[in-house]
Amino acid sequence: MFIETEGTPNPATLKFLPGRDVMGQGTADFAGAEAAARSPLAGALFALDGVARVFLGGDFITVTKTDATDWPALKPQILGAIMEHFVAGRPVIEGADEAGAAEDVAPEDAEIVAQIKELLDTRVRPAVAGDGGDIVFRGYRAGVVTLHMQGACSGCPSSRATLKHGIENMLRHYVPEVTAVEQAEF
Repeated sequence: MFIETEGTPNPATLKFLPGRDVMGQGTADFAGAEAAARSPLAGALFALDGVARVFLGGDFITVTKTDATDWPALKPQILGAIMEHFVAGRPVIEGADEAGAAEDVAPEDAEIVAQIKELLDTRVRPAVAGDGGDIVFRGYRAGVVTLHMQGACSGCPSSRATLKHGIENMLRHYVPEVTAVEQAEF
């Protein structure tokens, strides 16, 4: 098994491509070992000293390290854990997905929200996934779109600029009702 590794815009995060489906459809973001109880793969990665966050994408895994750890020491351990997991044939996720955070949307804004989600799915999410992350719609109220950055994008030094200058400008161009984009803080 050959696992490719790519850097991301976040220097504390690397993207690992095992050459097979990881989640297939959907994503899973684990901010700590406790949250990873339903994922044997994320649990194995959190067992390594220096792993701070694990994000599972369709065909990739992003791992964020702690500041006290350096990549030359941690990367071979991560590669070994990923390889061991897939060679053993263990599941990536066990059990049903917990309900995600509810979206904050007024019923009268359904058409605007549909436009926003379509733009996010077709223009933003593919680019963000290429950098080892994901973006999740959390709400729309009074012209303000609330989004949650995951994976490599969570805690990335450039994520605020991506939200404000990239995504906000694009949404404001195509959906005139949008006045601002904010990061969900949870």
